[in-house]
Amino acid sequence: MRNKREPKKDFKKDNKKDNRRDNREEREPVSLEDVVFGPYPTIEALQARRGNKLFIQEDLKSHRIEELKELSKEFSVPIVWAPKTKLDDMTNKENHQGIVLKITPYEYLSLEDLLTQTKQKENRFFLILDSIMDPHNLGSIMRTADAVNVDGIIIPKHRAVGITPVVVKTSTGAVEHVPVARVTNLSQTIKKLKEENIWIFGTDMTGTDYTHWNVAGDIALVIGNEGKGMSSALKKEMDEMITIPIDGHVQSLNASVAAGLLMYEVHRKRRK
Repeated sequence: MRNKREPKKDFKKDNKKDNRRDNREEREPVSLEDVVFGPYPTIEALQARRGNKLFIQEDLKSHRIEELKELSKEFSVPIVWAPKTKLDDMTNKENHQGIVLKITPYEYLSLEDLLTQTKQKENRFFLILDSIMDPHNLGSIMRTADAVNVDGIIIPKHRAVGITPVVVKTSTGAVEHVPVARVTNLSQTIKKLKEENIWIFGTDMTGTDYTHWNVAGDIALVIGNEGKGMSSALKKEMDEMITIPIDGHVQSLNASVAAGLLMYEVHRKRRK
């Protein structure tokens, strides 16, 4: 008896499926952990000697490009001229402005390292960020922190944004100048800071008006999460709560705006 004939295989359909799979794999998001992009973050990363390879969009010309070429030559970083589509793929279509730099990974400090390297300073000023999730907020906070000479930023390892390329770009390269310590437990960190005679201030809707804030000595300011604010566990550890009076209908400020106001208040009072 003859065997039933197997159905004829449609190789065209199979090839289409394979092509769709290949295209889908090509569109998979790439990791951004090893790049920075945009002119200012790239300049700062090159000067910090973290650059490995510089990609510049084909036919892009400006005085900034010439500066980047000189810096790349100075620090022996090879340059690759590439089409915009390649740079889009390398940055998941972020606004790279035609400049992408492959870098060595960002190195966080431990709390002990941060305290040791600032030990000789007077009137130290630290920021503690309680679960900030938006990279644009972190980048903006770091940009202001650099402007007012904050001595270091402390962030948790979990449930919070770290130093990403979006953070680097938003900070316009300030991440190369403001030390960042990454810790496992913020409550334990605050206890350690208190042992170092550092006063801990939190932010809340009720508390001391920030214009009456005594900023003398070594201090640390806690900025809470964008939606939930400071955790209840951390509030119990505060020496004092600071508030920014609000007279409008919306009874809260963006985390980076609130942090900026309070950082500049410390800066203003200390400059006197």
